[in-house]
Amino acid sequence: MRKILSKGKSKSKERFNQLLVGLALIFLMLLSVLGYSLSGRLSNQEETKTINYNGYEFIPKASYWSLNVQNLEFFFSYSPKEIENISGEVNYIDSYYNMPLYLQSKNSEAKRELYTNLNQVVQRMQNACLNEEDCEENIPIKDCTNNFIIIKEDNVSSIIQEENCVFIQGKEEDLVKITDEFLFKILRIKDNN
Repeated sequence: MRKILSKGKSKSKERFNQLLVGLALIFLMLLSVLGYSLSGRLSNQEETKTINYNGYEFIPKASYWSLNVQNLEFFFSYSPKEIENISGEVNYIDSYYNMPLYLQSKNSEAKRELYTNLNQVVQRMQNACLNEEDCEENIPIKDCTNNFIIIKEDNVSSIIQEENCVFIQGKEEDLVKITDEFLFKILRIKDNN
């Protein structure tokens, strides 16, 4: 059986219970704010793990590496430390400024990597074919007098510059890495040899 309490004791017990509930809510709110601020600080610490490579600072952003060069922001799927060096001498980024750039690639990821980074530099980017036999669509045929990047599958990884054509070749799963290596070379981040 319950005890019968006077109105005064009943009200004071009710106030005490309300005070306990209020303090518990305040405590939970403080803990949640503290937990949120700590989790934000921990994720910021993870994000600020930059990589310095040859004097360039690569900053992780989501699933990409960001780099500022000459007031332009470039994004790479891989850092320079994640890619093995592929020999090959290519023209530097200066040869692409305000010029049309033609692309031929069946690998959409490697093509996107080039588009994301070079679209801010070139006059325009357009799909093209090097010869009629390789042309499946109704797109223009260009030659190596134009800035032209051809990405294709091959058993051997290579970056080859012939006149204004660049051939980026390798296994399908490595084409984005090789494309990043090409970008590192034209930006002078990695040796151009």
